[in-house]
Amino acid sequence: MDSATIRRRSLLGAAGLLAASPLDALAATAKPRVVIQTNHGAIVVELETAKAPITAGNFLRYVDAHKYDGGTIYRAARTKGVKGAGTIQGGPAARARRFAPIAHESTRTTGLKHKAGTISITRNAPGTATADFFICANPLPYLDAHPGAPGDNQGFAAFGQVVEGLAIVKTILALRSDGPAPVPAMKGEFLNPPVQILSMKRAAA
Repeated sequence: MDSATIRRRSLLGAAGLLAASPLDALAATAKPRVVIQTNHGAIVVELETAKAPITAGNFLRYVDAHKYDGGTIYRAARTKGVKGAGTIQGGPAARARRFAPIAHESTRTTGLKHKAGTISITRNAPGTATADFFICANPLPYLDAHPGAPGDNQGFAAFGQVVEGLAIVKTILALRSDGPAPVPAMKGEFLNPPVQILSMKRAAA
């Protein structure tokens, strides 16, 4: 597998709507936010639960079960020759029990793109994603779906955006990364030491 491949619903009744105030309606449609508290600072992501309900909902399930607490951001995959470009990758601690894999939500169907600050789910084959995620430090369009391209062209499932803390993402991306790699192609990408995820929880409304 080359480096590009590695990196590449509730219904309200009519009466309820009539009774709701404008503020209630706003709250009902607000996108949920999650605070990823690390030992290098906080990253706040806003989730696209309407556009990517399966992936965003899965992420929130892990958050609400506190499965990310005590996990790590363990990988910094930098774009060669471009300073400050690449992705950081994290997930629950190894001891955390994972939920069943989820269906793949292609960027072709969600309309989301891998831009600076996009949070996306990692996977092997489509339909194998569980809990590990990555955040883009810069636009990385090759991670989007590319129908017609050879091989696995379905891309990764983007499901939200960093709204606070992109500087923390870039700080983590620049950390020492000479930790043990599972395969030679990932050499120089594993943080040493990994960044601790102290907690991950929904932001107060």
